[in-house]
Amino acid sequence: MSARRIKPSLYISVEADGPIPGPYSMLSLGAAVAGTQDADGFTAADPERQTFYRELRPISDEFVPEALAVSGLDRERLAAEGAEPAVALAEFSEWVREVAAGAQPVMAGYPASYDWTFLYWYLIRFTGQSPFGHSGCLDMKTLYAAKAGLPLRAVAKGTMPRELLSRRRHTHHALDDAIEQAELLANLLRWPGPHGAGPGAA
Repeated sequence: MSARRIKPSLYISVEADGPIPGPYSMLSLGAAVAGTQDADGFTAADPERQTFYRELRPISDEFVPEALAVSGLDRERLAAEGAEPAVALAEFSEWVREVAAGAQPVMAGYPASYDWTFLYWYLIRFTGQSPFGHSGCLDMKTLYAAKAGLPLRAVAKGTMPRELLSRRRHTHHALDDAIEQAELLANLLRWPGPHGAGPGAA
């Protein structure tokens, strides 16, 4: 098949929370469109323009106090006021389909293995399907390791060139973090590697 006929990928940065799905709950879900990749290259989007955010009702009593403190979320409030997971995940799926019209949506995370685990489990558990399919995810940590020529386990955000990182403050709010990650992804996709001219190069 000609590369020109391949559907473009729409990258969506996603931030979820919780240790493992099932015994623990995903309390918040944030997403931001990072940009589109087609045969001609990557086009970044304004990560604040197309976003999604929901706070969810817990599905279990188990939680990690330290993680809850970092997120700033109130489990008692969410038990009373949080969105039903089935409703929130259906709304998320519809939002993904709308923003990805004409493209194939790809979930992007840092690391994707963490957020994808929760997101995919919740999608299948509460909606029966995933708008990303079963493997439509991109791991930014792996992307950087491959471009930088480094072992994966040697990679941390603190070791990356500063020009790749978002200048936004890391707030541990799911939507804020998704927007921050969208900027990191855009910079990584445009980055030619450690011997190139930098992420803003033409």
